[in-house]
Amino acid sequence: MLDVIARPFQHIRLPLGQWADALVTWLVLNFRSVFQEIRYPVQFLLDMIQHQLSSVHPFVLIGALMLVGWQVAGGRAGIVIGVCLFALGAIGAWADAMDTLSIVFTAIVLCAMIGIPVGVVAGLSARFNACLRVLLDFMQSIPSFVYLVPVVMLFGIGNVSGVLVTVIYAISPIIRLTSLGIRQVRPDVLEAGHAFGCSPLKILFRVRLPLARPTIMAGVNQTVMLALSMAVVAAMISVAGLGQMVLRGIGQLDVATATTGGVGIVLLAITIDRISQGLGMSLRDHGMQRWCDRGPLGMLNRIVRRFHRGNRDVPQPRDPRPTSLVERDAQT
Repeated sequence: MLDVIARPFQHIRLPLGQWADALVTWLVLNFRSVFQEIRYPVQFLLDMIQHQLSSVHPFVLIGALMLVGWQVAGGRAGIVIGVCLFALGAIGAWADAMDTLSIVFTAIVLCAMIGIPVGVVAGLSARFNACLRVLLDFMQSIPSFVYLVPVVMLFGIGNVSGVLVTVIYAISPIIRLTSLGIRQVRPDVLEAGHAFGCSPLKILFRVRLPLARPTIMAGVNQTVMLALSMAVVAAMISVAGLGQMVLRGIGQLDVATATTGGVGIVLLAITIDRISQGLGMSLRDHGMQRWCDRGPLGMLNRIVRRFHRGNRDVPQPRDPRPTSLVERDAQT
């Protein structure tokens, strides 16, 4: 008894490692085919995005993303995006950057498809939010390397496994901030919606979600950053992209390759960050200008209006045919 009190952890142990190993082994033996079926839609989405990014000329893609950044975040953001993307090609990391961008973009789409609905439910239900908070705390606290072993055993190696492990690691912020944005909607605004006879569904889509959009987009931004930070870790399970360059440089003590991959990840992070931050900006941040009145769309809209206004100012030739009974009588 005294020995137990003096050295308790030599006699009292929880076989947590054995429990985890037994659980993963049971899942592999009984549900591996189910997990393999999950790969196919993710593989289809990833291949589609990767094909589109690789088939577009670099200058066309740079110009398109500059226009997108200009539209959603302003002209300075468009210039920053153009400089970062041009620098990616200049340092010789364009192909690997497109692989990383396709994996990160696929993971962000899946995180948004899963995380936003779950966050909305958590924002509407305090009990569900309390239960979900424990799971999210666990998912954000556990080291990212720990996710690799069960994912490899269930899904194998490759880019699809990299997407799935990135989703598991990066989905927590978007769920948390979506729930926070839904719960932070002012009660008087909700009462006004109920007073005007809005149904709960209309209040959700026309009141709660529009007011929570900046907070939700902040969660998307944090998810993007976590997904990019997972690029190097996911390279350990044969995921292509800039993370593979960093891992190869570390393994071979090649400073040039590791620096190129690391700087490429930074440039890609700045590009995605500017676009995601612009999507989260409110109408007040844009000077109360609507999306169609700013950026390249606003410039195109002003040109079209000026063209139509100029056509209205030009005098039109008069039709020589009589248009009234008085003119017909005068001609006769």
